[in-house]
Amino acid sequence: MIDNAIQGSLAAGFDSVRDVFTAIAESEGAGYAAQVVAYRHGERVVDLWTGPGITERSLFGAYSASKGAAHLVVARLVRDGVLDLDQPVAYYWPEFAVHGKQDILLRDLLAHRAGLAGADTGFTVEELADDRAIAERLGAQRPYWRPSSAFGYHALVAAALSGEVVRRATGQSVQSLFAKLIGEPYDVDFHFGLTDEQESRFVPTLPVIMTPEMQAEATAQATGPNSLSGIAFNRNNPDGPLVWELPNLDVIRKQGPASLGGVASADGLARMYAAAISSLNGLAPLLDAETIAAVGQIHSIGYDLVNRSQKAFTAGFHATSEYYPVLGQGSFGHSGAGGQQAFADPRNGIAFGFTRRRFPFPAGPGRDCELLIPAIYDAIMRS
Repeated sequence: MIDNAIQGSLAAGFDSVRDVFTAIAESEGAGYAAQVVAYRHGERVVDLWTGPGITERSLFGAYSASKGAAHLVVARLVRDGVLDLDQPVAYYWPEFAVHGKQDILLRDLLAHRAGLAGADTGFTVEELADDRAIAERLGAQRPYWRPSSAFGYHALVAAALSGEVVRRATGQSVQSLFAKLIGEPYDVDFHFGLTDEQESRFVPTLPVIMTPEMQAEATAQATGPNSLSGIAFNRNNPDGPLVWELPNLDVIRKQGPASLGGVASADGLARMYAAAISSLNGLAPLLDAETIAAVGQIHSIGYDLVNRSQKAFTAGFHATSEYYPVLGQGSFGHSGAGGQQAFADPRNGIAFGFTRRRFPFPAGPGRDCELLIPAIYDAIMRS
């Protein structure tokens, strides 16, 4: 079997998705490894994978797609009335109300408007693996901008902060609640904290292969380690890990920090969003229509102070219809730096998950998803 042979299954009418995936694999060359899964109204319609040693059960680092998993828990707690998006964070977490943070609402925190994108001296790998350590430091810190006046991606800390709100409100970690509310009942192959038994399924991330042109582009766009971008991506700590290697570190996989430490298959990424909007395993959807509309509503759009580009966020998620125009309005999900993409499109009943092994340039989902997502929607429109 050649390295980039496409394996898996498709529902009737989706053969063109295999053709697109095949073309991507051939253009990427030998060694390309990826999975793509899509659900429609709770039924899996696309389940494909490729690459040496890759199966449908292979697990990849989820990077920031982990935030989507954590914030599905937050959304469920909002649905159940345990959390209120319009309550100040300090209502749940009194120590947070220092240095002008007393009026920051939970929805502001979820929409990257709190001004707590990182810490002045950055974090060690042990701190990045420990959500409680991150929350304690940032809860006592002054924001980098006046809260709600602007937004900037809280890249490595967002779900540690929202997770502390969850812990204060429920007495349980967001990781344990994900397993209890989503992972176990809906049979979702997403894991915060990989067990020894699951380790054999994990596929380590491979570093990006930088061409001279890529290196020149990266150099031209670089900011200093103490810039807001440098702080948010932990480049201000010379002993901190590189972003691409995070899931390859045992302490990250074992502790499963909610902002970046999840491990999943593409089916796990897609299925958790399918569970959010569709009936699965004989269970009602995780979220009701009112909550889906609330978390899918754009909260922050425009210039992102950290990413230094135009971005759009909902209450805890990316506004994915802003990045993929084929999606229905109100689509929500979260991508990851390693090329992952995952979202729910409630208007069309679609849930999507994508993983790849080699870290891309630039970081985040790229050409793979730009081609695969329209192919899936085209197949749906023709069916």
